[in-house]
Amino acid sequence: MDTLDAARIETVSDLREHLQWAIELEHATIPPYMYALYSLDLSRNAEAAQVISSVFVEEMLHLALAANLLNAVGGQPRIDSPDLLPVYPHSLPHSDGSVHVNLAPFGHDALELFMQIEKPASATAPAQSDGYRTIGQFYAAIEVGIRTLCDSLGEDVVFCGDPERQLHEIHFSSTAGNIVPVTNLASALSALKEIVEQGEGAARTDAWDGSKDVFHPQLDEVAHYYRFVELKNGKRFRIGDTPQTGPTGGDIAVDFDGVRPLRTNPTVGDHAPGSAIRLAQEEFNNSYCLVLYLLDETFNGNPREMNTAIGAMFTLKAQALALTSMPTGDGHTMAGPTFEYVPVEQRT
Repeated sequence: MDTLDAARIETVSDLREHLQWAIELEHATIPPYMYALYSLDLSRNAEAAQVISSVFVEEMLHLALAANLLNAVGGQPRIDSPDLLPVYPHSLPHSDGSVHVNLAPFGHDALELFMQIEKPASATAPAQSDGYRTIGQFYAAIEVGIRTLCDSLGEDVVFCGDPERQLHEIHFSSTAGNIVPVTNLASALSALKEIVEQGEGAARTDAWDGSKDVFHPQLDEVAHYYRFVELKNGKRFRIGDTPQTGPTGGDIAVDFDGVRPLRTNPTVGDHAPGSAIRLAQEEFNNSYCLVLYLLDETFNGNPREMNTAIGAMFTLKAQALALTSMPTGDGHTMAGPTFEYVPVEQRT
């Protein structure tokens, strides 16, 4: 591990703390992907919507895998927390601050942000448990920490969590990747591999993540970073392509004009109390925090609540799309969801 890494994972308590950070990190990608997705005119950007939707679903999977990992080592996932919804713009949680996350409509700037978020670590990049530049470095540090603790304490001591808290495929209906119940070192490494390879590709040097494309089962699937590269280039990766060659396959239809001009980083404070937009944004935020509550329940002893949480997300979609049809009054932009945390005592 990098000798400058000041937050090394040296105890099980350290490991639990970092796996909670992993939950916060995985969630940090979800609102910006949702925001860009809701901005798309589906009649003009059906393929772009498929790509972003596939990444969003897999980020939900990664959140569940991080929770499985934390539960496996005797931790308690915190999902319904203001830590998961900091004010925009903000840095990726516990990173070096080089990536600033915004809520922005789909476009060139949003794609550049998404590629920065998912950027693969170089093959020689050190593991970095805090102040990381890439997500891959952060997860490499977690892997080092888990292996080291298992060597020094034994797997039974490290993986002391209640297996009944683990999510299985029956709780998570998705064809995008696998939900891995974590009970020992081997399954923990499988969960980490699933997260990293879906995000940045296999072995840090490959565009492919080892799965089939959800929407095009005849095609192999590329990792998140390279899906955004495909949208940027308007081309798909094909067998034989590498990160160096870029995609040289079939066209992806991307219409950068087929996007609703949503306001960047909106807040409920942009509009007067009681105004239609503010009321709609407050309703969305209440609904989003209900999803966080349901996920908190899911990961803390009630795995079957996952289906309830997924169902609640359909309400979010309808509320968000309603907002995107509401002019803000500045003559240029439309409203959008603000993803602001609502304290429990203030929820309606």
